[in-house]
Amino acid sequence: ALYFFSPKKWRNAVLLLASLIFYGWGEPRYVLLMLVSVFFGYLFGLLIERFRETPASKAACILSVAVSLSFLLYFKYTDFFLESFNAVTGQNIPLLKIALPIGISFYTFQVISYTVDVYRGDVPAQKNLLTFAAYVAMFPQLVAGPIVRYSDIRSQLENRTHSVEKCAYGIRRFVTGLSKKILIANVLGELIGQFQASEEKSVLFFWMYAVAFMLQIYFDFSGYSDMAVGLGVVFGFDFPENFRYPYCSASITEFWRRWHISLGAWFRDYLYIPLGGSHVKPVRWIFNIFLVWMATGFWHGAAWNFILWGLMYAVLLLIEKAWLLPYLKKHKIVGHLYVLFFVLIGFVLFDASSVANFWDCIVSMFGGGQIKPVTTESLYYLKSYAGIILTAVIGATPLPVRLYGRLQKKKGLKQTLDIAEILLLVMLLLLCVAFLVDGSFNPFLYFRF
Repeated sequence: ALYFFSPKKWRNAVLLLASLIFYGWGEPRYVLLMLVSVFFGYLFGLLIERFRETPASKAACILSVAVSLSFLLYFKYTDFFLESFNAVTGQNIPLLKIALPIGISFYTFQVISYTVDVYRGDVPAQKNLLTFAAYVAMFPQLVAGPIVRYSDIRSQLENRTHSVEKCAYGIRRFVTGLSKKILIANVLGELIGQFQASEEKSVLFFWMYAVAFMLQIYFDFSGYSDMAVGLGVVFGFDFPENFRYPYCSASITEFWRRWHISLGAWFRDYLYIPLGGSHVKPVRWIFNIFLVWMATGFWHGAAWNFILWGLMYAVLLLIEKAWLLPYLKKHKIVGHLYVLFFVLIGFVLFDASSVANFWDCIVSMFGGGQIKPVTTESLYYLKSYAGIILTAVIGATPLPVRLYGRLQKKKGLKQTLDIAEILLLVMLLLLCVAFLVDGSFNPFLYFRF
């Protein structure tokens, strides 16, 4: 209300103030850190443009990236490096136990993309500090993406349009994302909690856990992205899409064009291509692939399982590019099954507390370790959660959207469907509120990355 009643020239200030209050409410100590990142990004952007086409411009760009990465490395990875050093050398250097600032991985990458784009001449430097701060700190996508580049919304920061239609679409998108999180991801999270608490795990229960986590992380993260995009539209911004039904992919290459799109595009444009991409000698190209995917894994968390998760995808992508891709294009069903299998195994690794824990889980999934195939407990939870798992599987495909689109084209149905959609969204919103009031605090999974 404050935003829409404000004059246009004040709206960025209102957004910035709301964003700082929002961020400070969750993590008051680290508002200053984000503001320091914003100030350095703004200052280096001006210096890069001021000394364009001189060595000083390049130096300012390099220094900007170094400063941004130093904040990220210190707060997110210091303890990981200390742990690894202690393990290798036998030393016992105490860990600093630094709390991870919420959203630092996302806003750091936004600041880096801005200064690099200014250096490349893709965008002019933003002269207004308040406008730049509003871009970096914008609360809809601040804590878990998508990674919005300055070039994506540059014109909208200066002049954006608002309408009842855009607001209506934004609200629909927001409620859809909230429902994906609360009514699907959180319920799947309950099943995962039951699995983790169980003392009588079976092969069936391990597979139920793996499928549930694979679906949970999709609905959790894509739900957040839907909410961010929806809120952005309400405020007149067009944020990039972050998911396009990734579990419908027929190759790992396709999967990463559909999953966390903004992150994949960021690593492609700011690391893979500057390294030479595929336009280099084969050995260097293989090195580029491994480096990019190791960095992608490491970005998600300061632990070896994340690095191995990224390297797993590097190996799969190299195999596909070398010889497997033509076969997968001819045999789509085989491709779909292959993607689902390796993505599922990958998410078991992603969720593991350690590499040893991951290995134990994989051994158990395939019947090793003298584990029972089925137990009464696992059958009970399968019956209890079969409905939500089936709903999630169908919801992870474009089938519901396609069916709704076909029904809307039928004569006499459109008006009825429009009314039904409004009623459904209101009902979903009330149901989400009821779940939130009744349940405990349950943050988005990607908050910890």
